[in-house]
Amino acid sequence: MAARGGASARSKVAIPQLAWHAVRPAPIVLVTGAEDVLAERAIGLLRDFLRAEDPALEVSDLEADGYRRGELLTLASPSLFGEPRLIRVSAVDKASDDFLLDALAYLEQPADSTTLVLRHRSGVRGKKLLDAIRAGTGGGIEIVCAELKKDSEKQDFAAAEFRAAGRKIAPGALRALVGAFSDDLRELSAACRQLIADAPGDISEAVVARYYGGRVETNAFAVADAAIAGRHGEALIALRHALDSGADPVPMVAAFAMKLRTMAKVSGSRGGGAQLASSLGMAPWQVDRARRDLVGWTDEGLGVAIETLAATDAAVKGAERDPVFALERLVGVIAARGRR
Repeated sequence: MAARGGASARSKVAIPQLAWHAVRPAPIVLVTGAEDVLAERAIGLLRDFLRAEDPALEVSDLEADGYRRGELLTLASPSLFGEPRLIRVSAVDKASDDFLLDALAYLEQPADSTTLVLRHRSGVRGKKLLDAIRAGTGGGIEIVCAELKKDSEKQDFAAAEFRAAGRKIAPGALRALVGAFSDDLRELSAACRQLIADAPGDISEAVVARYYGGRVETNAFAVADAAIAGRHGEALIALRHALDSGADPVPMVAAFAMKLRTMAKVSGSRGGGAQLASSLGMAPWQVDRARRDLVGWTDEGLGVAIETLAATDAAVKGAERDPVFALERLVGVIAARGRR
């Protein structure tokens, strides 16, 4: 019964549901989801697109929770010179009854040359309005801005930032940048914009290190990369720096686990990067990086490292008294490439 109900609910969506970077003009643009940074980027891209089409674009803002009857229709009414209009409405998830009544009426006959953007984060408030838009009333689209939780999703976000600006960033630089700002998408977005604005040419790992070296050097992946490459002393220094900067041992171990798991998947596999990536459910650059990381490793050494990783994971979660010692032991085993 639940499955049939879910399918029925999905079938009611008769409008395009697009990612933030695929936003395009429509009479009604519904922007949903809890990730405010993505919503802001989508609305900003839409404004820039409309303004590029006509510099005379009039932009107006409304707050749905403090709305008074008639404000929407007043803003959307034809102007003397017929300039296109963009009306941005925030807090639709907290909308007043007056706004919901006016918005539902507006859907029946959207104003010409007007784009109405409705920002709804979450919750059931305004459900009738959302259902009407999703059913196709008003000729709208929905921009879905769900929270980004996985590093791969954040890498896609950052890559899209550079792609939209017509810039290229190396895979290692992208991973380092996301690793440095993985806890705050707004900071990650700001870092991307700074590099786009200030750094000429393609963005390499050296460029990211020059701008954000302090943060990049203390992230867990920097420790893992140094250890996997056999640079024991550098890895220990990076580990101490990270821990002194407040890094938690548990995500540090998770970074090692991610790297070793990828290496184990690629180890012994044959074929081109793209073909292998498809069969393993990975990106081609991840396969290429894992192959570079595997240089100097044996299958036996990789097995020893994975066993040590499992013991370290238990240690940092309470199985041993000194999680830092367990981490240092793990770094030593990995830097020795699992040789006993």
